[in-house]
Amino acid sequence: MSGNWIKVCGKEEIDEEDVIRFDHDGRTFAVYRSPDDEFFATDGLCTHEHIHLADGLVMDEIIECPKHNGRFNYKTGEAKGAPVCVNLKTYPVKVEGGAVFISV
Repeated sequence: MSGNWIKVCGKEEIDEEDVIRFDHDGRTFAVYRSPDDEFFATDGLCTHEHIHLADGLVMDEIIECPKHNGRFNYKTGEAKGAPVCVNLKTYPVKVEGGAVFISV
């Protein structure tokens, strides 16, 4: 994997099956922790209305936009039906020494 690894937070700062917002270099990302203790990262804004996904609901590998209930699979970025039709970009994630990093 190439890219710059950026520290997002400590592993314990993200609850199980939850999301946090991370801003870096003028961009917004969303970082997720699955029930299996895996971490994932996507663009942080809904592709439909550019609303912060970190304010949405996470359940069963899905992030739901808080404005129009657009849904995305946070593992793959796949848009899961109207009103969203454009997938989210995903980013590699690694955990080292209790810290979560994404590659941008």
